Amino acid sequence: MTDATAGLAPHRPLIHPDRGPVTVVLLALLAGTIAIGTLVDIRQAALFLIGSLLGITLYHASFGFTGGWRRLVVERRGSAMRAQMLMIGVTALAFIPLLTLGNPFGQAVVGAVAPVGVSVLVGAAIFGLGMQLGGGCGSGTLFTVGGGSSRMLVTLVFFIVGAVLGTAHLPWWLQQPSLPPISLGASLGVPLALLVTIVGLGAVALITVVVEKRAHGSLEGAKAPATRGVQRLFQGPWPLVGAGLGLALLNLATLLVAGHPWSVTYGFGLWGAKIAQAAGVPVAGWEFWIWPAQAKALNASVLKDVTSVMDFGIMLGAALAAGLAGKFAPKAAVPFLSFLAAAIGGVLMGYGARLSFGCNIGALFSGIASGSLHGWLWFACAFIGSLAGIYLRPVFGLDGFKTK
Repeated sequence: MTDATAGLAPHRPLIHPDRGPVTVVLLALLAGTIAIGTLVDIRQAALFLIGSLLGITLYHASFGFTGGWRRLVVERRGSAMRAQMLMIGVTALAFIPLLTLGNPFGQAVVGAVAPVGVSVLVGAAIFGLGMQLGGGCGSGTLFTVGGGSSRMLVTLVFFIVGAVLGTAHLPWWLQQPSLPPISLGASLGVPLALLVTIVGLGAVALITVVVEKRAHGSLEGAKAPATRGVQRLFQGPWPLVGAGLGLALLNLATLLVAGHPWSVTYGFGLWGAKIAQAAGVPVAGWEFWIWPAQAKALNASVLKDVTSVMDFGIMLGAALAAGLAGKFAPKAAVPFLSFLAAAIGGVLMGYGARLSFGCNIGALFSGIASGSLHGWLWFACAFIGSLAGIYLRPVFGLDGFKTK
C-alpha cells in the first residue's frame, strides 16, 4: 500500500535497483528460456516467459486474494475484491466463447472445468483457512517468495508437503458424492453463460460496495502514488484494476499457448512427489501417480510440465521486479508462532488445493472464467474457510479481528 503522505513528495528520488539480484535473475531468465526452448520446445519457453510477466505484475500490484478478502472482512474495504471480479469477468468474456470453438487458431483448448462434489466443498474450505494462516494464496505465495520473503518460503515448503499428501488421498475423496463437471458454456450456450457469469461477478462486486458504504459512508478513493511515469513502472505500485486487466490478458495468452488456462498448484504436488521418490518414498505406486497423465509427469523432467515452468517464471519475474525496485531484501528471522502458522497454512493449502482441483488461480480465476460451476462452489467455500482463518490469525500473533 502507498503511504498516505507519499503524494506530497513530487520530487522523490529514484530508487536504485539491486544490481546483484537483478543480474542473477536476468541470467536465470535467459538461461531458463534457452534451456527450456532447447530441451522441450519454443512453446514451453514462451510459457516460462509468460510466467515471468505474471510474476512482475503480481509483485508490483501486490495482487493477491488473501489480503483482499481479509481487508473486506476486517476493514470493510472492497477495492481489491472488485478488481478480482473485474479480472475474472474480462477473462470470461474471452474464455467462454473460445472454449466452445474447441480448436481456435489451430490450437486445441480446454477449460478449467472440474467435478462439483464433496471434495471441492471440503478442499476449498481447507484452502481458505490455510491461506489466511499461511499469508498468501497460490499465486501470492509464489510472488512473495520471489520477492524475498523468508516466511513465505516456509509456506511454500509446507504447501508442497500438503500437495503431496493430497495426491495420496485424492482417489478416496473422488469416491464421495459428486456431480460430473458442469460447463455453463456447454449447458446454457455462450450468451446465457456469459450473462450468468457477469451477473454473478457483478453481484459480488455490488455486495462489496454495499458493505463498504455502510461501514464508511463512501468508497475508498485511490491514493496518490508515490511514483510516476517510468519510475512507477519499475518501482510500483501498479493500480489494482490495471494489474487485473494485465493478468486477464496473460491468462488468455496461457490458454492460447498452453491449450489450457493458468494454474499454479499442480506443480507443487509434482515437485514434492519427485523429491519424495528420490528420498525412497514409493509414490509411483500411489493410485494418483499411476493414472497415465500423472505417471507421465512423474517420470518426465519438470521442464516438460507447463505449470512448473510457469511457476518458476512467476518467482523469477517477481524477483526481477523486486530487484529493479530496489526492494529485494530477504529476511531470515521468522518468529516461532509465525513460522507455525505458515507451516500449518501451507499444508492446508496444498492439501485443499489438490482436493478441490486448484487454488485461487486454477479453481477460482480460471474455473469461473471457463464457465465451470465448480469455480463458484470453490469461491463460496474458500471464503467461508477464509473467515475462520481470519479469526484464528491472532492466535499466532498475526493481524486479524482484534480481541479484547
